[in-house]
Amino acid sequence: MQIYNTLSGKKEEFEPLNPPDVTFYMCGPTVYDLFHIGNGRSFIMSDIFRRYLIYKNYNVKFAMNLTDIDDRIIQKSIDQKIGSDKVADEFTKAFFDDIKKLKVKEADIYPKATEHIQEIIELIKQLELKNLAYESNGDVFFDVSKFPGYGKLSGKKLDELESGARVEVNDAKRNPLDFALWKKAKAGEPFWESPWGNGRPGWHIECSAMSMKHLGESIDIHGGGNDLIFPHHENEIAQSEGASGKQFAKYWMHFGFLNINKEKMSKSLGNFFTAREILNRHSAEALRLLFLQTHYRGPLNYSEDLLESAARGAEKISNYYRLLKEKLSDSSEGKPFDIDLDAFKIKFEAAMDDDFNTPQAVAVLFDLIKSTNKQLTEENSLNQSSLNEVLGFMKASAIDVFGIISEQENQPVRSGLDDQLIRLLINVRTEAKLDKNYTLADKIRDGLTALGISLKDGKEGTTYNIN
Repeated sequence: MQIYNTLSGKKEEFEPLNPPDVTFYMCGPTVYDLFHIGNGRSFIMSDIFRRYLIYKNYNVKFAMNLTDIDDRIIQKSIDQKIGSDKVADEFTKAFFDDIKKLKVKEADIYPKATEHIQEIIELIKQLELKNLAYESNGDVFFDVSKFPGYGKLSGKKLDELESGARVEVNDAKRNPLDFALWKKAKAGEPFWESPWGNGRPGWHIECSAMSMKHLGESIDIHGGGNDLIFPHHENEIAQSEGASGKQFAKYWMHFGFLNINKEKMSKSLGNFFTAREILNRHSAEALRLLFLQTHYRGPLNYSEDLLESAARGAEKISNYYRLLKEKLSDSSEGKPFDIDLDAFKIKFEAAMDDDFNTPQAVAVLFDLIKSTNKQLTEENSLNQSSLNEVLGFMKASAIDVFGIISEQENQPVRSGLDDQLIRLLINVRTEAKLDKNYTLADKIRDGLTALGISLKDGKEGTTYNIN
């Protein structure tokens, strides 16, 4: 199994520190607002990687942090005239609501920065003792000039770096690239007591302290968006390895940007959709499949057309899975499937083992559907053992790893639509097709799909199923 390691700039054989155990830390949200689907891409893809490692029989311990004290949280609390803890609580709840709807499996640990203040203080004290940190009027900074490996993740050279948009300029620093470990409290801000006075932790030190407490001083995988490589992850390496003297993370994985009109989706540019907005129009399965169809390291240009196409693909996979189950309940000792299922399994795993090549792995599933769909629909009776094998592979891949099929059947319609209204929409769609108004027909079908209602056209008319 090969994973591209940002640290080395190449694919490497995946060899955990203590197999079959795998420690995996993922940078989570700063809980000051709803997260957008660019963030959602990182959350979903790391979820899929974790699921695949479990598929490969690794024991994965997965942690995703919550940054619940931050300049943006404080600013929102000032704007709304409420406590910063209230802001963090509101959007922490929103985060959990939204990732559940996106079918992201719960992490083993969700450490919060405010619950690890003592660990953060102890880590800063270690850095002071090693002469890697210095105090300046109540602030504490990491001295990047004292860490020889600074820049090894991002490829940046210390003597060429200048303070930029993401590097806080502060006259109290010895070097403009030195970063805050502890920030002196300003009037009206939340604070904690420390050896350097009242204050709060810097952003970077939070992740190091939480990862080291829950996963150990050295971990297998650390993940996050491309925008975190510098300075956040670079600084994590410096302070973690500076304190422990050990390699912090063996494999660094980074997720490509989600773009709109070839620009990175971000809140600062204002060109973003929240996950909650998208889920009001489309299913989680459609969004997950959209992300799966582009390699995780590359950019992905978002459009409604692409998402609607992914919705149709997810519907096709779901319909195939449901038909397998229907045939299984009807079959006895009929004909076996005329396929070599092992060959599909091998191709699926080969794709995923090649740095999680999900586009190729998804293509394997569609090839399987194409190869068996005719036999599945035309044969009255199929061998149960053969059906079970295909069903088992589809469950393991499309459900357990990808999360693009829902096994739940006969669930209440999420929108509250009753049968009569669904039938009315189906009739309007049928009339639109007769009038060759395929745009309207597709819009009705995709809208119903997003609400968890899949349509099936047949000789006797259109039927629906609630996913």
